[in-house]
Amino acid sequence: MSSNLVDLDSWRALPAAQQPDWPDRGELDKVVAELGGLPPLVFAGECDQLKEQLAAVARGEAFVLQGGDCAETFSGATADNVRQKLKTLLQMAIVLTYAGRVPVVKIGRVAGQFAKPRSKNTEVRNGVELPAYRGDMVNGFDFTPESRKPDPWRLLKAYHSSAVTLNLARAFTKGGYADLRQVHAWNQDFVAESPAGRRYEQLAREIDQALAFMRACGADPEEFHTVEFYSSHEALILDYDRALTRIDSRTGLPYDVSAHMVWIGERTRQLDSAHVDFFASIRNPIGVKLGPTTTPAEALALIDKLNPGNEPGRLTFITRMGASKIREHLPALVKEVTATGARVAWICDPMHGNTFEASGGHKTRRLDDVLDEVAGFFEVHRSLGTHPGGIHIEFTGDDVTECVGGGHEIGETDLATRYETACDPRLNRSQSLDLAFRVAELYRG
Repeated sequence: MSSNLVDLDSWRALPAAQQPDWPDRGELDKVVAELGGLPPLVFAGECDQLKEQLAAVARGEAFVLQGGDCAETFSGATADNVRQKLKTLLQMAIVLTYAGRVPVVKIGRVAGQFAKPRSKNTEVRNGVELPAYRGDMVNGFDFTPESRKPDPWRLLKAYHSSAVTLNLARAFTKGGYADLRQVHAWNQDFVAESPAGRRYEQLAREIDQALAFMRACGADPEEFHTVEFYSSHEALILDYDRALTRIDSRTGLPYDVSAHMVWIGERTRQLDSAHVDFFASIRNPIGVKLGPTTTPAEALALIDKLNPGNEPGRLTFITRMGASKIREHLPALVKEVTATGARVAWICDPMHGNTFEASGGHKTRRLDDVLDEVAGFFEVHRSLGTHPGGIHIEFTGDDVTECVGGGHEIGETDLATRYETACDPRLNRSQSLDLAFRVAELYRG
């Protein structure tokens, strides 16, 4: 399929949900024109490399660990923040790699996760009604008319903030920070210090012995010192992602070079929508979030539209059902999709279906619900003989108090201590590692 047969703008004629109400289209056009002339944030060849790794996931030969902030902020693009997130992701990955005996594909919700869908267009506080906060890419978090006014120049700031984040991530993952032995030493600290970690001493000891054995054999492969790390975000603001779409000089095909992988959210996956149409035209690996109301017919229609060639690694379904619904709703989807021979990877997002409001008014999630949804995801796939391909989580490397539960028990009354998220509640570092070790146990089971 050559690029001149692809209409990259046909989505403009279709309904586009969750788009900002930009006050000045002329300003938006200026920003889009500037974005269109900027260098790519990622390369098409890297996107193809990730697609090959996701094809291995679809075949049952690898596992995806995808995670990061619910909504990134411009102020959060610091070396410390990026390092802490990467550190936590790498710590989780080593545990999953050892327990699962398969490669773990590491994908961050980073360098572009600046926009969020909202259930309401406006927010009311003390009788004052203002536009909802849609992420730093669109407007500000402060509850003032100036801050909440959508500003298209923020799209440009999102690009530059993404560039900084990616630059840091590349430096950390290639510059020795990702060394396997160092990451394992961090996990040993977690096991020694954390009440949750102590139950994982056995697994940590096994990893220790495996590394000692390899060292004794003189094995010191390149893979021990660097890792492949990919970026992803929900491609919500279509003007941004379209402006960063380029024709690959190798193949003549269009790629969204704002991230290696982009996904469509549960609120924007309508078959006749602008998002689905735009995604059909780009060649990146793509994901679609599927909630509990998704029917098998809808899933099959999305496959026909987004991956008509049944290319392995092209399409990932990220299920977000809720702990109480996954065992009921997931089996029919997996069964019917598998029966058609469609080659998709299945990943579990155990966060978005488990949010509730605590008595103090904070949005939160229970770690036990998150773990229960992951357990349900594994049970369904095991019963059908299919591959539980990965997890997609919202976490931070900081010791925030946004989700309840975990080894360092956080109760509802503790939430106000360090509730720092710009949108949804995230697992902190200790809860994230707890999750990784438990997923490792599920994988072995």
